[in-house]
Amino acid sequence: MLACALGIAIAGGASAQEGPYKVQRIVKTGGEGGFDYLYADPEGRKLYIPRRGGPGRIEVFDLDTLELVGTLPDVDAHGVAVSAKSNRGFATSDPIAMWDAKTLEPIKTIEVRGSPDGILYDPYDDRVYSFSHKPPNATVLDASDGSILGTIDLGGAPEQAASDGRGSVYVDIENEDCVAVIDAAAMKVRTRYSLAGAGGSCAGLALDVPDGILFVACRVPPTMVVMDASSGRIVASLPIGRGTDGAAFDPATGEAFSSQADGTLTVIKKEGAGKFIVEQNVPTMPGAKTLTLDPRTGRVLLMAAEFGPPPPTAGTGPYPRRGPILPGSFSIIVVGK
Repeated sequence: MLACALGIAIAGGASAQEGPYKVQRIVKTGGEGGFDYLYADPEGRKLYIPRRGGPGRIEVFDLDTLELVGTLPDVDAHGVAVSAKSNRGFATSDPIAMWDAKTLEPIKTIEVRGSPDGILYDPYDDRVYSFSHKPPNATVLDASDGSILGTIDLGGAPEQAASDGRGSVYVDIENEDCVAVIDAAAMKVRTRYSLAGAGGSCAGLALDVPDGILFVACRVPPTMVVMDASSGRIVASLPIGRGTDGAAFDPATGEAFSSQADGTLTVIKKEGAGKFIVEQNVPTMPGAKTLTLDPRTGRVLLMAAEFGPPPPTAGTGPYPRRGPILPGSFSIIVVGK
């Protein structure tokens, strides 16, 4: 399966390059239902994967062995975030689910407006941000008790977010081609950074906190826009694979990653002051468009499945409908050095 998946990815995505990263494991876990985001909890050593439908649930794996260690039933969610300080987990289901991150025991559900999708934990003030393409675009929760602290109008559809841990939260706005900068204390947008035509339909965002650099992964065209986090100045614009839906940054190596539906993982590396290069395009699996980073090991984890033929009415637009997931084909992909 590994050889087949890598061959498909090379043929259908960005060209493969020699480099330090490779697919170390593909673990076929199977199970029914769709999927969106996966989340690594480095402190609790858990990997959370929401499965949508079939029925909805969150599967929890050991982050080191990838063995299934638990399930949160009856939760139809897009994403997960965990507060290491409060030991609370949250999922963007409707209503939002909250549980004990150590025992996986449910605590409560939280009714919010909008349509919960993306999610971020901010260690600056132990808060969780639930993002929605519908207003309100962001709902802010106290991670200790799940109370709603307020909502924020982001002026568009948020995708991924990152915190500097010092009071600023950055959110890429997909339909406005910009990055909104939130003042965490005031719970208001402080400013917006335009991508200025360097990239559009942004769907992934990562932050190099020490150097103050944003990595904005865009779909149209397939580009990683590198920005100064303090000013919004565009530093570089680099090609990535097609269909990005996630980005991450590893402070230990200074490398940024973008995962793509075409079956590639693009690695961006800094080379000197203000200079960035595409270090590698790693073949993964078609459909592996979201990712999570385990900062303790430096491993990038992705997920994908194999699909049957699309229905006759699938269409030919930019996001044509896929066929059904082939039984037992859902897989976790591990990329590392």
